[in-house]
Amino acid sequence: MNIEEINSRFAGHVFDKIDLKIKTESMVGYAKACGETEPRFLDPEHPDFQAVPNYPTRIHGTRGLPEDFPIDMRRCFDAGKSVTLHTPIRKGDQIQGRSEIAEIYEKTGRSGAMIFIVHRMNFYNQNDAHLATVDWRLVQRELA
Repeated sequence: MNIEEINSRFAGHVFDKIDLKIKTESMVGYAKACGETEPRFLDPEHPDFQAVPNYPTRIHGTRGLPEDFPIDMRRCFDAGKSVTLHTPIRKGDQIQGRSEIAEIYEKTGRSGAMIFIVHRMNFYNQNDAHLATVDWRLVQRELA
């Protein structure tokens, strides 16, 4: 499998979009599930009420990988997520999540060669303000 070829074909192209409205109940429920205690994440009447920074990790698009992607997602495992919050997510925001492959790279570990796929989802509000970036890393161990 040629990683450079896969990168040039798939990386940096939006392959999925999802639109949704942010609801107060969802924000509060998620904050409680995370064990949050700060009022700005739990109290809709708080002057700075907003979603917890990791809230976008609960949102998934309709596709995990681009169509015709040469790696079988069923053979991958989740290697973690990272969230970069640019602007707080607020109740009533109409947001759009846009999925792309950020990069694909290889590493060799104790168990052999592994392929890392970074699925990136950027979130924008109704004013096209960039709210957050979530990078989801998938790993597939190369089979001999």
